[in-house]
Amino acid sequence: MPTITSHGGNELITADVYKIVDLQSGMTVADLGCGNLGFFTLPAAKIVGKNGIVYAVDIMKSTLQSVESRALSQGLSNIKTVWSNLELIGATKIDAGSVDVAFLKNILFQSKRHDLIIKEATRLLKTGGKLLIIDWMKISTPFGPSMTERIDPEDTKQHATEAGLTLAQEFQAGPYHFGLLFTK
Repeated sequence: MPTITSHGGNELITADVYKIVDLQSGMTVADLGCGNLGFFTLPAAKIVGKNGIVYAVDIMKSTLQSVESRALSQGLSNIKTVWSNLELIGATKIDAGSVDVAFLKNILFQSKRHDLIIKEATRLLKTGGKLLIIDWMKISTPFGPSMTERIDPEDTKQHATEAGLTLAQEFQAGPYHFGLLFTK
């Protein structure tokens, strides 16, 4: 299994993620559960450029305000924030079949309805679109969620298959996270 290098106290994933999904200028991206740092949102916006768009989706309005502020400070005008509950199919106000790449990073462990979140992500993807899931491995770590909150990659694969996705790649994303790349 390939490994993506990570660094820093938060074990942030490097730009290799964008190579894995083959992110290119002009693409449409959805960072689902973007978090207030917009860790995938901001670099993705730079890569897809002015002809692309990145949707920063989160359930926390304060998080979206933070991402908007960070985007403005970096001169990025191709980020659109979307307030949504990913556990509700159709609630994300992004057209079905319009996204080239969707990210779910460290979001599934926060929910008991992984199946619904994956179905909503799948709904947004174009045919041939890619869903990248990165989440906590079920191993002892110096920080992160409790072991009972961490998800099983095999269950995640099953939910993705049921949603109509095909596993394209598995990888280790740093010392504490697994990565799964699916295509629609």
